[in-house]
Amino acid sequence: MEQQRLKDILNKFPMHKIAVVGDFFLDKWLEIDRTLDEPSVETGLTAYQVVAKRCYAGAAGTVISNLAALEVGQLFCIGFTGDDGDGYELHRILQNLNVNVDSLFKSNKVVTPTYTKPVFRGVNGLEETHRLDNINILPTPVELEQKIIDSLWNIAPKVDAIIALDQLVRQGYGVITSRIRHELEKIADKHPNLLIYADSRAFINQFHNVIVKCNNFEAVKHFSAYNDQNDSEKTTDIKTLENCLQKLSENTGKPVFITSGSRGIIVKNKDGNAVLIPAVSLPAETAIDIVGAGDACSSGIVSTLCSGGSLQEAAFVGNLVASITIQIIGTTGTSTRKQVLDQYTKYFQTN
Repeated sequence: MEQQRLKDILNKFPMHKIAVVGDFFLDKWLEIDRTLDEPSVETGLTAYQVVAKRCYAGAAGTVISNLAALEVGQLFCIGFTGDDGDGYELHRILQNLNVNVDSLFKSNKVVTPTYTKPVFRGVNGLEETHRLDNINILPTPVELEQKIIDSLWNIAPKVDAIIALDQLVRQGYGVITSRIRHELEKIADKHPNLLIYADSRAFINQFHNVIVKCNNFEAVKHFSAYNDQNDSEKTTDIKTLENCLQKLSENTGKPVFITSGSRGIIVKNKDGNAVLIPAVSLPAETAIDIVGAGDACSSGIVSTLCSGGSLQEAAFVGNLVASITIQIIGTTGTSTRKQVLDQYTKYFQTN
């Protein structure tokens, strides 16, 4: 991609309206100073002393945060939180990003999904320990599911794209249920010019009539005879992934993106052939944190497609965005349009 072409695409981001439907999590980091450890009087166990707390929007909220950092014009959240303190904190964070949360419903029948991440302060920086998860252990209430469906149909004619972020691995326990997937398919039929894009952690094979993105492990799991996700050779073999791309494309009837870590993204080019868009090669000594890389990549892909970019251009921008966010350590990073352009200049501009 020429630099001017990238500029032209990035300059269109503020013109777009994008809705994100999915599982909005609260990511909560607790920094613990081990030099302040105290014994608990009641139990005798060590009482860790929290000296700092940082909260961010996670999962679908990570996608929204990245879209906001890229200065996409208008953003809408569709999903639910609990009517609880974590839900209040999550709503506050999202509102501070100037996104519309009218369809992020509060309910006392669910909890706000929260990942609490204790980290120890030490001589080598921050060291993560066991994460504490608070997620819903009962299926999604039907009335919340219906509210989400109604919101999707209401927002469809008003936006340029809908991103579905399917975070959970238990069927029917999150925002993106089987019924929601079916409704997205029907919305795509009703609004053929609307870009609908789905990223799923466990159910990519259940999306139809929408653009999809998954990683190489999910692709091999559902669409290859070599479905052992622990077989690193097969899950990164380009020929295997090309076959998965073809099968997944046939399953959805729409374009497909398969990410493969540091290898890059496999898509089809304008001639219908699978092509690998290489990831940005960072120096070997670069410290990275890949948490949230896929969500950052999705934000770049969808924003580029909305701006008239090709599948290959979208994958390229997605790689650029992800290459910036993975260098932000200790939190889920975002990148701005200026950072994307600077990253391009650093690694791709020829003198």
